[in-house]
Amino acid sequence: MRNIKAFAHDFWTLAKPYWTQSDDKLIAYGLLAAVIALNLASVGLNVWFNFWYNGFYNSIQEKDFESFKTLLLQFSLVAVAFIIVAVYQLYLGQMLQVRWRQWLTEKWLGQWLDGPRFYHMQLFGLGTDNPDQRLAEDLKLFTSYSLNLTLGLLSAIVTLFSFLHILWELSGEFAFQLGGNDIHIPGYMVWVALLYAIAGTWATNKIGRPLVGLNFTQQRYEADFRFHLIRLRENAEGVALQRGAKVEKQDLLGRFGLVVENFLAIMRKQKQLTWFTAGYAQAAVVFPFIVGAPKYFQGSLALGGLMQTVSAFGQVQSALSYIISSYTEIAEWRAVITRLTGFRDGVEEAARMEAGSGITLAPADGLAVAALSVNKPDGSALARVENLSVAPGESLLLQGKSGSGKSTLLRALAGLWPFGLGEIKRAPDEDCLFLPQKPYLPVASLRAALAYPKPADTFSDAALQTALQALDLGSLSDQLDREANWAQHLSGGEQQRVQLARALLHKPKWLFLDEATAALDPASEAKALEALRQALPGTAIVSIGHREALAEFHRRSLALERSNPQEPARLVTAS
Repeated sequence: MRNIKAFAHDFWTLAKPYWTQSDDKLIAYGLLAAVIALNLASVGLNVWFNFWYNGFYNSIQEKDFESFKTLLLQFSLVAVAFIIVAVYQLYLGQMLQVRWRQWLTEKWLGQWLDGPRFYHMQLFGLGTDNPDQRLAEDLKLFTSYSLNLTLGLLSAIVTLFSFLHILWELSGEFAFQLGGNDIHIPGYMVWVALLYAIAGTWATNKIGRPLVGLNFTQQRYEADFRFHLIRLRENAEGVALQRGAKVEKQDLLGRFGLVVENFLAIMRKQKQLTWFTAGYAQAAVVFPFIVGAPKYFQGSLALGGLMQTVSAFGQVQSALSYIISSYTEIAEWRAVITRLTGFRDGVEEAARMEAGSGITLAPADGLAVAALSVNKPDGSALARVENLSVAPGESLLLQGKSGSGKSTLLRALAGLWPFGLGEIKRAPDEDCLFLPQKPYLPVASLRAALAYPKPADTFSDAALQTALQALDLGSLSDQLDREANWAQHLSGGEQQRVQLARALLHKPKWLFLDEATAALDPASEAKALEALRQALPGTAIVSIGHREALAEFHRRSLALERSNPQEPARLVTAS
């Protein structure tokens, strides 16, 4: 009972926002009402068919051809109505499902991409593996299973109460003697159906309960395997150059082995479950005939009455056995809700950790850092900046040995690094541009890659071509509208120059470069930096780099150095 209560709580927590807060809720309720009405109409038509069985089979037994023809005509008309109801029940249900999924996807994407939260969730290691699967696959399954299973349960309840009275009346009283006493059981087939379903539900849950955990694990293994396939594709050149295909193959086969191993466990458990549910379903076909046959052969029940009883018993038994027939889907639904709940908790935990960060950002015209301690995730100090100021239009080069905390300090200046304590005053985000060592080039047109993160049509062709020419990328000027995976089509140096071209286009007031020219040869680097200086005379530039030649392009040079390995690195004047 505790598990059911927790499951219901998790489900409602995920579902509630759409039905209570969304702008789409009125349309959603309208679609839901229509689907429920069609669901009830379907049950009503099944009730009509149940009474139709009585007259139809009696006409056959009595060889009443006129009644037979009339009942066939009635069947044809009602069958058309049944088809219409079934078609629109499916169509409107899918319409509601896609609208719900669309709203959830927009909401969850918005929460995940709220500032750097997606980065922090990965940085904090909050257990939200494969967020792409949560947003793409699990939200789809959540809406699908939630509607199909809850509406199916509603249909089962309505069907149960619709046919319960019919079966009670048709089954009559079952009388027998036990120990010299006369025993009378009214509506005995109702009790038989109830006991049959209770026993079946208990056994199904007993056999199939492990499927919930197995389905959860299967989705994780599948997503992990898919992620590493994509990662191999994105790093194909590096793997090929280092002849790493054999190692990658072994790694991928090992991950796929986990997929197969877990799937085999699901197969074995589903085989056990199917042995029972298939036998249960087949027994349910003949069971009402066996129970109703004595009254038929005694002559107290006509053929039509027997067939109506069998139909009513089947409807009641099917409604009572809803959990049995839907158990596999219910197990997958529970696994989906568990994964989505974990993702939601990760988003909320990241938000709490962001709010609790000891590094504060405040608006200012220049850059000022006071008593800033940049820590590692485990809390140990990485770098310490007592006082640092950069005026608008000034340029500063930060140097230091690898591991001294240069890039982490830049992440703190960007507002990405939450581990530490201190205050940073700088210009607002819209006046700043941060360029990392490894450029990000979206899979889109070259125009979009240059304009990123602004819309692709922000800059004119002339401006784009001028920026490309300034960075020796004139050969790409005629490919502005070509869509490609530019990270695979361009060399590392070309990618860095495309990223630097963004700075020429965006013209930020503050430009932060994290070894953004490290892939360029000295001559190309000097030309690129000169292009920045000429095109952005009023821009303040803060750079991180190792090469000594960078110093001549900056007014000041500072270095992060440690007096001993146990202490945090501190800023000193570069030699």
